[in-house]
Amino acid sequence: MADTIVLASSSPRRKQLLEWAEVAFEIVVKPVDETFPVGVKSTEAAIHIALKKAKAVQEDFGKDRVIVAADTVVVLNEDIIGKPADQQEAIHTLTRLQGNTHEVVTGVAILKGEKQLLFADVTEVTFNPLTPEQILFYVEKYQPYDKAGAYAIQEWIGVVGIRSIKGDFYNVMGLPVNRVVQALANI
Repeated sequence: MADTIVLASSSPRRKQLLEWAEVAFEIVVKPVDETFPVGVKSTEAAIHIALKKAKAVQEDFGKDRVIVAADTVVVLNEDIIGKPADQQEAIHTLTRLQGNTHEVVTGVAILKGEKQLLFADVTEVTFNPLTPEQILFYVEKYQPYDKAGAYAIQEWIGVVGIRSIKGDFYNVMGLPVNRVVQALANI
């Protein structure tokens, strides 16, 4: 991949993953409405938001650049959980997740000209039962307000609180980087 792509994300985790994959990129972000149509599947919701992000940035570059955007949601019992608004919501979310298995869904949109590659990756994550004190410790120390599901797998809670994952670890961090690199080779 000789050309520099445009990453339509301010996520430090997505930036880190593309750096690890040695993909040349620059970051350009435009704010978008991150809502999705009521009643859509979680995979469709994540792809819908990723596509909005990619199209918003593509407006600034025309059709000659490769744009990559992603959106991650957490799904528990078919309930799509986004980023917590505050400490209370983060604690509530982690209390719901503890002791249960949930899905982490990352939708990806890759645009170049009229071409669109859209896909979603799903990873199952199972939390250990956590005490209220553990949850409070994590939220106070790591302040996971910019993270879907109120946690980051690469932080303390991932080391201590996650019993197992089934699927792509990096998808839980926010980008199924292996699939993205493969898709970039084919666009």
